[in-house]
Amino acid sequence: MYEKKNLKKLATLGAGAEAAWAAFRAFDQAALADGAIPKKYKELMAVAVAMTTQCPYCIEVHANGARKAGATAEELAEAVFVAAALRAGAAVTHGTHVLDD
Repeated sequence: MYEKKNLKKLATLGAGAEAAWAAFRAFDQAALADGAIPKKYKELMAVAVAMTTQCPYCIEVHANGARKAGATAEELAEAVFVAAALRAGAAVTHGTHVLDD
């Protein structure tokens, strides 16, 4: 299902719900803007979340955003492994549900 060309359809999608699209874009920009947490860290967090949601569009967009904000290859690698650790930890802790009380 992932095809980079689909991103070109976002404007068409947004035209079908202009108010919601404008609100989403404003929210997205505000959430990722420099603030108490610098943009670079926000983009690294977004990379980690994208890894857990496994959204290839988000992975690409936020990895590029992180690099543009000054993230190094090592920082991106660590963000990936933070995401992997959390997914693995969730599987292990949910494993307690298979045990008899």
